Amino acid sequence: MNMEPQNVIAPPAPRSIEGMQLPIVMMRDILLKTMFRMNVETCEAVAKNICLPIPVTQELIDMAREQKLLQSTGTLHANSGGSMGYQLTDAGKQRALDALAQSEYYGAMPVPLEVYAEQVKRQSIRNIQVTRDQLTAAMGHLILPDELLDHLGPAVGSGRSILMYGPPGNGKSSISNGIRDALGDKIYVPRAIEYTGQVITVYDPIVHSAAEAQEDDPNSLRRTSNRFDTRYVLCERPTVITGGELSLSMLDLVYNPTARTYQAPLQLKSTGGIFIVDDLGRQEEPPQALVNRWIVPLEENKDILALQSGEKFEVPFDTLVIFSTNFHPNEIFDKAALRRIFFKIKIDGPDQEDYLKIFAMVARKRKMPLDEDTLVYLIKNKYPTIDNIYANYQPIFLVDQMIAICEFEGIPYQMSPELIDRAWANMFVKEEKIVH
Repeated sequence: MNMEPQNVIAPPAPRSIEGMQLPIVMMRDILLKTMFRMNVETCEAVAKNICLPIPVTQELIDMAREQKLLQSTGTLHANSGGSMGYQLTDAGKQRALDALAQSEYYGAMPVPLEVYAEQVKRQSIRNIQVTRDQLTAAMGHLILPDELLDHLGPAVGSGRSILMYGPPGNGKSSISNGIRDALGDKIYVPRAIEYTGQVITVYDPIVHSAAEAQEDDPNSLRRTSNRFDTRYVLCERPTVITGGELSLSMLDLVYNPTARTYQAPLQLKSTGGIFIVDDLGRQEEPPQALVNRWIVPLEENKDILALQSGEKFEVPFDTLVIFSTNFHPNEIFDKAALRRIFFKIKIDGPDQEDYLKIFAMVARKRKMPLDEDTLVYLIKNKYPTIDNIYANYQPIFLVDQMIAICEFEGIPYQMSPELIDRAWANMFVKEEKIVH
């Protein structure tokens, strides 16, 4: 089922300083700061740390030498194929310290915002074709009614926003995760991007799972690392999941006053992937306010962020946004907001037949033998007390409770009406007045 990453066109490696479209002084300063902080001396080592091809790095080193900021050490490093060593002159150290006082950022050269925007188009979530087979395979661990896949498939394939609503405990979160697994291919995430000389870090190991990096053999004739711009990391399509903790401020650029750099907000980190707002309606901000914040991005495929100075600028917005709520949409949104969410899908509890299938599947996974009389007792005696409303979470809850009781009593795993009674009592709290 896994699609090969070659679906996505890789960002080409820069060929010269001019081709990089970054301020010359910024590039030179990042070079000096990196050499100062990382204590690297050869062109190869510097190139690896600033994530540029060796010829471009050499151009930068030569420029810094002309400005008397670097000098050759006169040493040939045997372990780097006899390459020349370089070190900062006194003027170079002073320049590195001045540059660090302005911004602590060093390491990977950032990608200019306009250049990044081109890569976003090449790997857009809207270019993805998800087939019924892919979606079914990704949801294989869930028992879902066929008509649900009929609604979900076109929604995912369009890369437009989705609102899933319905009673709690029916797998809205699991379905969101299944959608993520169905995407299957990989994209290129920049380590950092640049806008008007400001650095915004994007790659985040917590959000982005990097694919296995291929290490080059320095003695091999065919070098592979120049196949794409190493200022990017090849990653699975990202998924950001937020719940009740989501606040509007999390969708703004985060400024780090010590490093004097910015960190990309969650929706920018999720570019090319999925942003899941789980439990909508449980946040401190009203759902209407949260959705209003998404209106421009959802309609115009661009987001507007602000720098410390107050200057606003546009970034690409290329994310499949999934809102998931236990409330009815009419309770939490006005009509204008609802109109802007492209697909609205109700996720209901299972019917009795699907409920029993889920129960059997869970029991088999947990090695709990099924007992027909106990299941009849559960359906006939317990469910009428809650108006026969089934939910996907209940079989897992009941089976796990019975397992816990069996382990405590020191008896083999088994089901019985008595064990169902004990498990059921833990699923629902009896209404009663607590006297204080």
